[in-house]
Amino acid sequence: MSDISSPSSSTTSPLASPSTTPSSLPSPEIQSLTLKDVSDEDRQEAAKLKVEANKAFAGRNFSEAVRIYSEAIELNPTDATYWCNRAAARTKLEEYGFALSDACELLRLQTTSRRGRATCYLQIAKPQLAIADFKKVMALEPKNDTVKSQLTATQKLVRKIEFEKAIEMEGEKSPIERCQEIIAEGGCDVEKSYAGPQLQTTEDGKYVMTEDFIKGMIEWFKAGKNLPRRYVWEIVLGAHTHFVAEESLVNLDLEEGMTCDVIGDVHGQFYDLLNLYSLTGTPSEKHCLLMNGDLVDRGSWSIEVILTAFSYKWLYPNRMYINRGNHEAKDMNRTYGFEGEAKHKHGEQTYKLFAHVFTTLPLSTLVCATKPPATPSPRAILSPEGRKRYFVVHGGLFSKDGVTLDDIRKIKRVGCQPGQEGLMCELLWTDPQETPGRGPSKRGVGIAFGPDVTKRWCTLNGVTGIIRSHEVREIVPSDLAPFEITELGLQVFSAPNYVDQVGNKGAFIRIDSSGEQQYTQFDAKPHPPMKPMAYAQGGLASLMM
Repeated sequence: MSDISSPSSSTTSPLASPSTTPSSLPSPEIQSLTLKDVSDEDRQEAAKLKVEANKAFAGRNFSEAVRIYSEAIELNPTDATYWCNRAAARTKLEEYGFALSDACELLRLQTTSRRGRATCYLQIAKPQLAIADFKKVMALEPKNDTVKSQLTATQKLVRKIEFEKAIEMEGEKSPIERCQEIIAEGGCDVEKSYAGPQLQTTEDGKYVMTEDFIKGMIEWFKAGKNLPRRYVWEIVLGAHTHFVAEESLVNLDLEEGMTCDVIGDVHGQFYDLLNLYSLTGTPSEKHCLLMNGDLVDRGSWSIEVILTAFSYKWLYPNRMYINRGNHEAKDMNRTYGFEGEAKHKHGEQTYKLFAHVFTTLPLSTLVCATKPPATPSPRAILSPEGRKRYFVVHGGLFSKDGVTLDDIRKIKRVGCQPGQEGLMCELLWTDPQETPGRGPSKRGVGIAFGPDVTKRWCTLNGVTGIIRSHEVREIVPSDLAPFEITELGLQVFSAPNYVDQVGNKGAFIRIDSSGEQQYTQFDAKPHPPMKPMAYAQGGLASLMM
């Protein structure tokens, strides 16, 4: 066991391992079942299990609900409700790939489940596939107004996506250039009525970021107010100048006396971010922050979160680092709320600016100790210089062996979306699995990789361990080792009581100049009511039976 799983702090983690399917469950590769005669005894026992699973679902213990529905399916695979309900629970866990597998089996038993499968396709940004299922449901239920509206909305979405791609192919100006032009033409001046915090200017009239402005901006946000569009643009453009200067893999060397706090998903939970920053401290000469993706979507205050983070990047470019997550992408922003929030608060051009700058975010960071390990371990994988170093990435590893750190550095990311395959997609989307080798993704995008894959990659690249985010745990056994996923992997997720439903704690990891880690967990803080516009709608929850 590598020393990455033997932390110096005794704090137990709420995020110690990925929300993978328990080993006792059937394989996620659902095989087509032959309908068989089911005994009355099995039917009765399965029905009892369904009631138990429904209670787990209602209590938001979705992993336990999946386990119990699976037992019911083993006893009575001919009852469509069990497949449907398990798909609903898996959707709540964001395991859209597994939910699709259940929906496909359900199709064999109940044709109307195409609606559920279509919903899953929308959740994983495959609206073209959803249209085919909606059309088949309409053929069976021509008077179903709900499905008709879903079909119409999805067709409009596909047309919009195709239109945007066509514009990009025709060479539309970069949002950076366009915003700069509008500013130069006087089309985005600060409103005279604005009475909030003021950005300072240099002698030549250029805006500069200050600590005082950030403090005032935070108070302004807490009062429920928006910044002027001009200030929003200046913050995003200011951060952009530093992102584009960084490689797809950033090297962060922790010199003597320096520490770095690795922060996982925040997902628009602004009030929890403020609490988190009170625990980590803000960036300073001896302290770095590394936010590991998924700053936006889901929560109601993604704009406030991203502007606060970008302001620190502008002010402290060598102490504030931000990796890209799978939610810093157009298709996810369209589905999970950031696009709507950005347009609502600051307009279409502002969203275009954010969408482009998201493509300039680095894909990963290599946090490197500069001192020898304080507690050497003969099993630890070290850099060629004999130092610990950690590969921090939102998702995980790759569908093939042999990918090097240099391969990651050379990924062309600016102006690019992650897509459905390739190195960028896998960095942002993949998940670990408990079994060796590689397997299908429970999300329907990317892959799952085993501990042997992790060990080979770390050995090849001289990396002590991987720190990733991307997943939340609902329930944590008290005897689980802090933050341990596998022998060489750590998980950190920083959105407590995720979307006001899950009940998890948040966490962050502190790394010092010798590569030692400390672990901190924290509870959610009170906040104003969430706004419905920030949430993804639908899923399979409405199909719960």
